Formats: sequence, structure tokens, C-alpha cells
Amino acid sequence: MDIKTASALHRLRLISVPEALSFPALLIFGSLLSRISDIDYLMMPLGILHGILFVIYAVFLLDVWNKAKWPLRKVALFFLLALLPFGGLYGDRLLKRDEADSVVAARAREAARA
Repeated sequence: MDIKTASALHRLRLISVPEALSFPALLIFGSLLSRISDIDYLMMPLGILHGILFVIYAVFLLDVWNKAKWPLRKVALFFLLALLPFGGLYGDRLLKRDEADSVVAARAREAARA
């Protein structure tokens, strides 16, 4: 894996956790509180924050798709995980596992060269 691909995967991992947490925050603190109480001033800032994080996640996912040459099925899985509350946390776990596997493979290639 080259440095650009690793960098794209790392950026996707960095944005997946805040994006995964912003959606439940929007649902709980924005929607729920505005329905059961008079606290409705959280809805717009949380909605804007979640929208920005989701768009950044989608852009980073497209970047990973382009650089890592992922199959469409894997990209669709990560996009669907972004639509689920806390789904990005599972996506981060999958990315962490892929990152560890690529490090092991890179070390094995270096050992084979020596």
C-alpha cells in the first residue's frame, strides 16, 4: 500500500467516529428533546454539524474508493454504515483491521526482500 492510499484510509478512519456519534446526538438531543420539552435550539446546530461531517465522510469514502481500488460492494457497505446510528464505529473497526493487515503484509514483503 502506498502512502497516498494509507493516508486516505487514515482520513476516513478519523472522520468515521465523529460522524457516527453526531447522528445519534442529533436524534437524541435534537429531535427527542425538541419533542418532549421546549429545548429546540439544539436541532439546527447539531443538524448542520452532522450534515458537514456526513459530506466530509462521503468525500473521504470516494477518495478511498479511488485510491485503494475498493470494490463497489465494500464502498456501499461503508456508505450504509454511515446511514446507521453508531454504524461508523463498526466501520472504524473494519478499517482498523484492514490497516493492521496491510502493515503485516508490508513487513512480510520487506522480510522477503532481505
